[in-house]
Amino acid sequence: MSSRHASPPLGILAVVYVILKIASVIPVSAFGSRPPFFPGLNAPTDVVVSYFTTHTDRVLLAAFLQLGTAIPFGILAASIVSRLRFLSVTAAGAHIAFFGGVAAAMDELFSGAVIATMAQPIVARDPALIQGLHYLAVALGGPGFTMPFGIMMAGMSVIGAFFKLLPKSIVTTGLVLAIIGELSWFSMIFPSAGVLIPLCRWPGFIWLIAAAIKLPNSVARPGSSI
Repeated sequence: MSSRHASPPLGILAVVYVILKIASVIPVSAFGSRPPFFPGLNAPTDVVVSYFTTHTDRVLLAAFLQLGTAIPFGILAASIVSRLRFLSVTAAGAHIAFFGGVAAAMDELFSGAVIATMAQPIVARDPALIQGLHYLAVALGGPGFTMPFGIMMAGMSVIGAFFKLLPKSIVTTGLVLAIIGELSWFSMIFPSAGVLIPLCRWPGFIWLIAAAIKLPNSVARPGSSI
């Protein structure tokens, strides 16, 4: 007989997270709003101040949804490591994936909180304060997310390959995206490396859903005829 892992459906958790994440971007980007959009890292201070003093509703909605993404992501990370332990995986890769997942979830939480703070009128009117918080929000939403997310993908991919729990295509893609995620670290020094952030983030979301769905949720126990 086979034993099934008691946990929330990983695929559904991944889909919920990705939907919330996409929804959090829509109010402040070209995906769903009119110009101006959320300022980039090198935006002048006057542009940053103007945006956050005149688009409070958009920013608050984005922050609200961003904060919400931390919960399904954190639950997903915990459920994945529980699933791997159920599948008798004791290798360090499971805990490395868990570390990456929790760090990414905390990043989503802090990023949402910082963006919500920036939308407060008393904060937005202080040029130095709003610019400092803006740099922090961009760092959290950029390499602050893609680096731990890359660690999560790397851990899952290595375990998936070693224990034959994931298809080779998912393993290979996950490792490539993990490398891109770690290289996004250099965007803090070389702005041109910022292109690596969306290259890790958006394909990574598709990878996350696929890996969550494909990860086995049952195992044959001794005495099984299967």
